[in-house]
Amino acid sequence: MSRIWLTGGSSGIGAALAEVLLEEGHQLALSARQIAPLQAMAERFPTQVLVAAGDINDRYHVAEIGRRIEHMWGALDLAILNAGTCEYLEPGRFDAELVERVVRTNLLGASHCVQVALPLLRRSERPHLAVVCSAVTWLALPRAGAYGASKAALRYLIESLRIDLAAEGIDVTLVSPGFVDTPLTRRNDFPMPMCWSAQRAARRIAAHLRKRPLEIAFPLPFILAIRLLGSLPARWRLALGRRLARPQQTD
Repeated sequence: MSRIWLTGGSSGIGAALAEVLLEEGHQLALSARQIAPLQAMAERFPTQVLVAAGDINDRYHVAEIGRRIEHMWGALDLAILNAGTCEYLEPGRFDAELVERVVRTNLLGASHCVQVALPLLRRSERPHLAVVCSAVTWLALPRAGAYGASKAALRYLIESLRIDLAAEGIDVTLVSPGFVDTPLTRRNDFPMPMCWSAQRAARRIAAHLRKRPLEIAFPLPFILAIRLLGSLPARWRLALGRRLARPQQTD
């Protein structure tokens, strides 16, 4: 039985992953801005769930979550940083505030959580940090500049941190999903090839986390395709992106 902190646990992959981990018997500190879904989970698993609601964009909220976990458990065996957001840049309407919002959550919010999680993980005999990134980091796509940039920066941060933590024996896993059916992706107005259910994604993540790999990426055909396309010459990638792009909006 592990002591696990899971962010973004109120919906989507996070909620589905919480179900799997709780059914496996783990202790779970659940974080999200919405407290009601966390409390509902606590009612179903009263001896296993620690409700630790808060906004990861607020470092004071995150610090308070860390203090709550420390008070109740004293340490963490696994931190799964799953919380994230996505907004799209429309052609002809670049929005720096949108970029800032997405980067604030996906990169800076995750950084707040890493800072709080590491001291607690260092008290575990077999510490493990897992961070949910994205397959989009391997290929630039139209409209996805803010989301892709935030996740690409997160990938670099975590891969660099993995090197720094290796001497301490802290294993670090990146999770890189393709399209997953969640409340966030249901707002997408474009095809999502090889889209998995949140439950299927959660089962894959939970099963592979036990092996502590460097990366968990799925579905494999999608990952292979997007990595192959991402390795094409820059002009070919530009031509592909232009074919996928939608017309520029006019007022």
